[in-house]
Amino acid sequence: MPLSERIVVDPELLAGKPVIRGTRLAVEFILELLAAGQSENELLTNYPGLTREDILACLAYASYLAHEYKAYPIPA
Repeated sequence: MPLSERIVVDPELLAGKPVIRGTRLAVEFILELLAAGQSENELLTNYPGLTREDILACLAYASYLAHEYKAYPIPA
């Protein structure tokens, strides 16, 4: 499933942060919870509107951003 079916960016919602479609859950929030050690099952229990596919989409989005990031040195 394409990321655009799960992750949306709307300037009217959470100041344009990427969110899970149909929720007000920011991708960064879900990633922070996972990084803090919350399990997939804990997330699904605490956020009933969330699905496993939503969590995987957040991880895929983070992977996409990591691949797209490029640092360009600026000569002094």
